[in-house]
Amino acid sequence: MEQKNNKTQNGYRDLEIYKTSFDLFIKTHKFSMKFPRHEMFELGSQLRRSADSVNSNIVEGYGRKVYPKEWYKFMVYSLASCDETSLHLLKINHLYPYLSSETSQLLIEYDQLGKKISSFLDYLKRRYGIV
Repeated sequence: MEQKNNKTQNGYRDLEIYKTSFDLFIKTHKFSMKFPRHEMFELGSQLRRSADSVNSNIVEGYGRKVYPKEWYKFMVYSLASCDETSLHLLKINHLYPYLSSETSQLLIEYDQLGKKISSFLDYLKRRYGIV
């Protein structure tokens, strides 16, 4: 069987926003394991779920790419989850100053990811004429 040699060979896994969001999810999950025990199932759980939702919505949207408005909608959800993750990180930064170095770095990375997702949303708008 001949293998295709094109950019869509790996689907969503070729998207930079997916790669970045997946790597950030792993970093965020590992970081959350440093929280005080009582936060593991409170703020820690919320942080992990919102970080996971960023890349999950990218994948789900990509799976609906034959319906551009659906794809766009899930990318908006991804951006919202990115913002939610940043909010949880800000809370952690204030509650647990001893984690501020790692929290600050993650906040920078989520801010950069949010900008990339916003750019991708702009691309989808232009490409498919989404209003």
